[in-house]
Amino acid sequence: MATLLVSQPNFTDHLTPPGHPERTERIRAVEAALAAPAFGALVRRDAPYGDVGLAELVHGPRYLDILRRARPAEGIGRIDEDTFISAQSLDAVSTALGAGLLALEAVVLGEVTNAFCAVRPPGHHAEHDRPMGFCLVNSIAVVAREAQRKFGAERVAIVDFDVHHGNGTEDIFKDDPSVMYCSSHQMPLYPGTGDPDFTGVGNIVNAALPPGSSTDAMQGAYEQRILPALRAFQPNLLLISAGFDADSRDPLAGLNWHPADFSWLTARLVEIAAECCDGRLVSMLEGGYDRNGLAEGAAAHVAALMRA
Repeated sequence: MATLLVSQPNFTDHLTPPGHPERTERIRAVEAALAAPAFGALVRRDAPYGDVGLAELVHGPRYLDILRRARPAEGIGRIDEDTFISAQSLDAVSTALGAGLLALEAVVLGEVTNAFCAVRPPGHHAEHDRPMGFCLVNSIAVVAREAQRKFGAERVAIVDFDVHHGNGTEDIFKDDPSVMYCSSHQMPLYPGTGDPDFTGVGNIVNAALPPGSSTDAMQGAYEQRILPALRAFQPNLLLISAGFDADSRDPLAGLNWHPADFSWLTARLVEIAAECCDGRLVSMLEGGYDRNGLAEGAAAHVAALMRA
């Protein structure tokens, strides 16, 4: 079978101020990289609009009201120091959700082996009751809940290799033993969470990486902590929060990863998916703010998915 690429036709609906790191050019860079002949075998689909109301599966009952109150009639509104919402941002959130849900269905029904969703805004910092860190709705958390609600997945694992800890995903699932959250991230760094001593109800695995660290530290974190935990958990579905800001060129962090590191890591996660859940794997874009680093990292990631 093949790898599915879900693109987001309306990624420009979500506007951020000039110079903001999370901007439309990020998706253009990823799409350009994945248009190369090497990716000709990808199954390609456009993201449909998903039901934004599904945010209530993982966020509080008044969460969407927070976003709607902050959303301006025109221009750009500010939620916090880093997080912005524009008039059509919720339309982009809708297709980000739609992409994840389309990918989930295609993978679970066996139409494709695995999938990558090239979407924005990112989601992994959005907590149960608070949007933050460029993130409005925690899309991958919604996909995890839909996997359980719609397809009966008993155990869902989320692996987050964004350089920033996914505090939102951890916050949502920290008390839920049916969802495992595993994160490798630079520490210290925004948002200041991700202590390796925090384990939730035995379902949280945090691997903190020191600034300047590179291949050896990353591979050690996965081989010694995260991969064994995933094998022990035996998920029915593997989800990936795929951030490419651990790249050495990224302006918002200080790790020293290269495209080959994303390739190695993806291959290991593909192996886990093959061992535990018949290869069922859905990856969704999170961060990555150097356009070359993002494009090359995403290309390495998708190429490794295609080799599954």
